[in-house]
Amino acid sequence: METSAFDPPEGSLRKSVGRGAIVTAMAQGVRVATQIVSVIVLSRLLSPQDFGVVAMCAPVLAFIALFQDFGLTQATIQKTGIRHEEVNTLFWINTAVSAVLACVLAGAAPLVAGFYGEPRVAGLVAAFGLQIMAYGLGAQHLALLTRRMEFTRLAVIDVASAVCGLAVSIGWTFIDRSYWALFAGTLTGAVLPTLCYWAFSRWRPGLPRKVEGIGQMLHFGAGITGFNFANFFARNLDNVLIGKFWGEAQLGLYDRAYKLLLFPLSQITNPLSKVMVPALSRLKDEPDRYRSAYLRVMPLILLVALPGVAFATAMSDRLIPFVLGEQWRASADIFVALGFAGLLQPLNNPAGWLFVSQGRSGDFMRWGIVTAVTSVLAFAIGLPYGALGVAIVYAISEYLRTPFLWLYVGRTGPLRASHVLHAATPFVLGAHLALALVWLAKPMLPPQPIVALAGGAVLSYAITIVVASAFGAGREALREAVKLIPARGFSAAPSGAK
Repeated sequence: METSAFDPPEGSLRKSVGRGAIVTAMAQGVRVATQIVSVIVLSRLLSPQDFGVVAMCAPVLAFIALFQDFGLTQATIQKTGIRHEEVNTLFWINTAVSAVLACVLAGAAPLVAGFYGEPRVAGLVAAFGLQIMAYGLGAQHLALLTRRMEFTRLAVIDVASAVCGLAVSIGWTFIDRSYWALFAGTLTGAVLPTLCYWAFSRWRPGLPRKVEGIGQMLHFGAGITGFNFANFFARNLDNVLIGKFWGEAQLGLYDRAYKLLLFPLSQITNPLSKVMVPALSRLKDEPDRYRSAYLRVMPLILLVALPGVAFATAMSDRLIPFVLGEQWRASADIFVALGFAGLLQPLNNPAGWLFVSQGRSGDFMRWGIVTAVTSVLAFAIGLPYGALGVAIVYAISEYLRTPFLWLYVGRTGPLRASHVLHAATPFVLGAHLALALVWLAKPMLPPQPIVALAGGAVLSYAITIVVASAFGAGREALREAVKLIPARGFSAAPSGAK
């Protein structure tokens, strides 16, 4: 297959990005809704202990998964020109590494169970090796579909895998109401996409062979892996520490609060990277268009996500019992603390698009180390006060890191910290004010849970929009959002746009 077959059609960037942003947003709306339904339904069917057992496995699985991709999917997407022989070599590297890691996972299972003092963890950890293999076999096919900007197909696959995974988990509870229902859904969500990537991709691997020039891609991937390795501790050590020192009940409460708030937020920004990283990679030699493309998308993410976070945080004492049941009320305070971190994460998470698309994987890795060190320090400070203490100090660390992140991003490349400050301030400020005002208005809302929650959500979005309208950048972003309502779509700005 020729190099050009791996790229989108010539001149299709504007159309592909516009369509991709819309279909990805729609797909993620369905996926986030599915995730929320999953949290609600499965929380009523399974116990906190079941979720706690799975949460004990999650950090181990995430750690092993760091090494199976080695940043090679991003290398395939970002490289200006790529040949069949290079993709073929990367496929076999992904496959071989995944097989080795699945064996390592099976061998480590008894050690993990011994660490937690929970024998049920052993079988579950070993079984997750099947998920590792599924991801490894589909990694390069996913990268090629993303590189070709086949966003509609990817959106359909994402939605189908999320819905089928939830259906399998719910169905499994009628066979065995235990943590294995959660595993069955997770495995479905790994195997089904891989089958679809193979079916939709026009590329098939050949026999493995040595290829010249693969070292540069491995070097780029090493930087991505270095970030992922460091970021693992920032994202997972909280679960390990809470599970070890406070047990599965506290971990279950923390896990449900995290999954109901911060996980859906990541499901907004992470999938959009499938659209933005390949698009920005092709604009990296055109600074004005690159900057304009990013600054048009980022405020829209904040407009969609931040008022929802503010509402959910302010109304957590009513939201948690309503959607999860009274047995989860103790997680409401944890949810509030994580909610403040959630007011910044939709702003900070897309910084990865900039590092990757500019080829700055080394800088990306170094920032990951900073995040890991400060997060681990936050977990250690908060741990004596239980899951709530961990959540509070983690939120504080997010606020302390944010200005340094954007100063570091803006050291080089088309985007400066001042650009981000100008575009983000209307929505970040508006969401914080919305949280405070919804909190104050809560006693005046009707006692009926549905009416009160709906009123709080409407109030939060209204306040954020009003505050954003007071800024020129906010008004510009709101006009851009209105354009999307009749599906006129997003496109990269003309070359001379600011």
